[in-house]
Formats: sequence, C-alpha cells, structure tokens
Amino acid sequence: MNRFSRRDFLMTSAGAAFATRMIEPARADVEAPKRGGTLLATWGGFEPQSLFVPAGGGSSPYFTSTKVHERLLRLTVDLKFEPVLALEIKPAADFRSYTIKLRDGVTWHDGKSFTADDVVFNAMEYWKPISAGVSLDVLEGAEATDPLTVVLKFKAPVPEFFLKSVLAGKSGLVIPKHIYAGGNIITNPINNTPVGTGPFKVKEWVRGSHVEYLRNDKYWNPSLPYLDRLVIRWWRDPASRSAAFEAGQLDIGTFNPIPMPDIDRLIKGGKIIAETKGYSNSAWVTTIEFNQRRDIFNKREVRQALMQAIDRQFISDTIFFGRAHPSIGAIHSSNSIFFTKDVQDYPFDSKKAAKMLDAAGYPVKGGSRFKLNLVSAGWFEENEKIGQYIKQAFEDIDITVDLAVPDRATSLKRIYTDYDYDVAISNNSGSIELIPSATEFYTTDGIVKGAAFRNATGYSNPKLDEVVAKMAVETDEPKRIALAKDFDRLATSEAPLLPLVDLEPVTIARSDVRNHSTTADFMGESWAELWLDR
Repeated sequence: MNRFSRRDFLMTSAGAAFATRMIEPARADVEAPKRGGTLLATWGGFEPQSLFVPAGGGSSPYFTSTKVHERLLRLTVDLKFEPVLALEIKPAADFRSYTIKLRDGVTWHDGKSFTADDVVFNAMEYWKPISAGVSLDVLEGAEATDPLTVVLKFKAPVPEFFLKSVLAGKSGLVIPKHIYAGGNIITNPINNTPVGTGPFKVKEWVRGSHVEYLRNDKYWNPSLPYLDRLVIRWWRDPASRSAAFEAGQLDIGTFNPIPMPDIDRLIKGGKIIAETKGYSNSAWVTTIEFNQRRDIFNKREVRQALMQAIDRQFISDTIFFGRAHPSIGAIHSSNSIFFTKDVQDYPFDSKKAAKMLDAAGYPVKGGSRFKLNLVSAGWFEENEKIGQYIKQAFEDIDITVDLAVPDRATSLKRIYTDYDYDVAISNNSGSIELIPSATEFYTTDGIVKGAAFRNATGYSNPKLDEVVAKMAVETDEPKRIALAKDFDRLATSEAPLLPLVDLEPVTIARSDVRNHSTTADFMGESWAELWLDR
C-alpha cells in the first residue's frame, strides 16, 4: 500500500473541510446506478448472537448492525475521512476540544429527529463507557451548543487522526438517546431489532436463517439507498455458500465466504468476481494466545520457544492457499502508517525451539515436557486446520496437546469469559489506528472478563501500558509513529499474543453487483450505494 501524506490522512480543517457528498461510484465509466431489487448477502462466519451488540461481539453483529446504525464519518478505500452524520469535526489549537457540526434533516427510523443531544448521549453514555472504552478515557465532557453542534472536551490533548478513527470505527456507531437513555444499553431488547438513521430498516430476523432489511424511504440522502431490499443469510460452512453462488441464491459475500480452492473456479466464467479491496481499515489476522494465568506460559522464554516451533509459511500456503502471509510483529503489514519490520523475528526452527525449552527448565521427562490444552476457536474452518497443525508442531517438540475446537458460543466463553485454555487460536481485525483495536490485546485495561476480542491472556506490563498511554495523547505525528514502533517491538518480544498470519480477505460477488468495496471497511459500511445491474 502506498504511503499517504499527513494532509491525506487527517483531512484537517487547515487542509480541507469535510466534503458534504457521499462517495462517488468507484468506476466512472459505468452507467448510472439502477434502482430497486433485492441483494442477497452473507459473510464468511456465523449468525450473530444479536443484530446489534453494543459492547462489540465480533464481526457478525457488526455486519448486521451497520446497515442500520451510522457513524459521524467514515474512511474511504484510499484512507480519507468523509462525512456521514457529521459535516465537520474541527480540533481546537491545543487539541483538548473538538467541535462537531452535524448534518441537518436526519431522522431516526421511528421518525424522531437526530440532534446534538443524541451525540452528547453517545459520547458520555455509550462510546466512553462501553464501545470505545479506554480509547476515550480522557474525554471529560460533551456539550450541545445548538441543535446541530457538539463540543467534545478532553483532559489531555487528543490526536486528530486518532479521534476521527475512533468515530469512524467499530466503536463509533450512533444510537438513539430517546430509546436507550435511562436503561441498560447492553441488555436493551431493541438490540435485536435496532433503530438507527441508516439506509435500511430491519423488517424481521428469522433466527437460524436470515435477517431482512427494507429501504428507508426517509433516509437523509434522498437518492439512496438504491436497493429496495437487503437480505443477509447465514450458512454453516463455506462449501454451502459456494453452492449458493453457483445456484444463483447469493449475490455477495464478504470476508472469505467460500473455500479458497473454489475462488479460481468460480471466477473463470466471468459472472462472479473476487475483490480484495475494502479491508484496509479492518485488517484480519489469525492469532495464537498464551494464558498468563498458567505458570508455564507466564514465562516469556516458553512463549518465544513455542513461536519458533510454528511454520507460519506452511499455514499461509497450505491452509489459506496462499491468501495469507506470515505476520511480522503485532501490527498488520498492510498498515501503511504504523507497520515496521524492526521487531523480533520467530523463524521456524523446531530444533532451536526444543533447545529453548530445555534452557527454560522444561526438558523431556517420561516422553513429554509438559501438557497443554489448546483451544482453536471454531468460527472459521481454517481455525480447525490450524489447531490440528499446531498440535502436531508442538508434539514434534515433545509437548502433549489436548486439542478442542468448540462452536462459536463455546469458543467465546472458554477464551474470553472463563479463560479456560492454555493456548488459544483466535482471530481479530484491526483498524489503521492502533488504539484500541490493536493495543487492547496487550494493555492491562484491555483485561475485561467476558468482553470478546480483547486481552484474554491476562498479560500486564506497566512499561507497555505507559507507551500506549503516551500514544493516546501525542499529537506530533512522527513522535506518535515512533511510539507505535516501540509498542510493536515490546509486544513482539514479550509475545503474550501474536498474529500467526496476516489474512488477505476477499469479497466474492456476482458481476452485476455494482459499487461495492469502495470504503476501507466495506463489511461494516451501510451499503447504501450498492446497486444491481439487472
């Protein structure tokens, strides 16, 4: 990925105010968008536990909720911020406050007006305590100065790219104050039929099958959405999704919806395409996690030895059929701002791994060094194969391994609630901005029992916490990049959790599905601009 200038990334008021348009179609040579029709969609995972999970909950509820809930702004595929519910977000000279100008004429799906009071409520009652958490720890207040203006006030300077990334990211969804105020946001039953400002309204959720959305006829952009109806359906396995594409029962699927070997076969006829754009702000990895609550894995030397025992090139080539590559450090290699190769490397060397375990005090006794419980999260079929490979790799250095591949619900519970594992195989996706999407897997404040896709290892290091705390308030871009590299080097050498492979996700779509994959996190966008050339 090419590097972009500071102006491109920040789109500051000094450089350029936010444009007031939505993204133009990715291809200027195509005919005018057609209206109407039903889009049948899926993704490479399972059905969500709820259509909207306020505290996160993974990619499945994120996929379903973002067709209903919108954000203040979004990030384009070329990494520029553009307006959604906010027309401008402008920092003060000291970066301790930001003024947000909101779009006029926006209504919630139930007809109530969207106003500055909604944003104040979100900032103080939803984003800070629930969805964004520690990333907005220095937020001390939010004030509606008029119906369409909000001022956010901070206890310390807040970097502009950082704040805008939070507001454009997974934690920045805007929910209605008049529905959620005074109650428990996390357990509100409306989360199963969310009400938002987005281009689609929930019609029904048929559990075990699909969710159906209808066009929002009162959407703030009267020309959108193009579709009349959107249906997101779930299949239990990738082969079934592949068959659905061939049978004409599926129009588009995000994040590796079909078996890797099927991709080349399906696109040969020209009726189906594979697109890798649309994931730059949602960079996926497969991770290995070592439970620090176990004495053996609380030793850095053991963790480092086990990393040496894993052939990550084999995983990339054999399990992902070349649509992944070995990770370097804790930051995805596609991150054009913060990625660095200047981190500790763990080249595959089983003999060296064995010697490191000997030196760490775990020689072979009675045919085994020790026994471990390996939990490989069962939400992707590749994880099962990776679990089988890791089991064999560890057994090759005389470790006894009990492998479990639980279903999605049990995997979430064992890894993130009960901490019932020694070593775990999981996945996560991170944004360009590292706080909190990358850092919360390593920082002490990322340890939240029951919170999925955070620090489940129990790793706590004051030195690393301090580096991340400095990043959160450093407004000088070169200094902030240097701090990010310090974080990466420390996280990689400590290795409580590390990416095994950087995934290269692909969207599969019928060739008559137009204007998709135009944003940096296509799966999590509203899909208002998608249309069918039929």
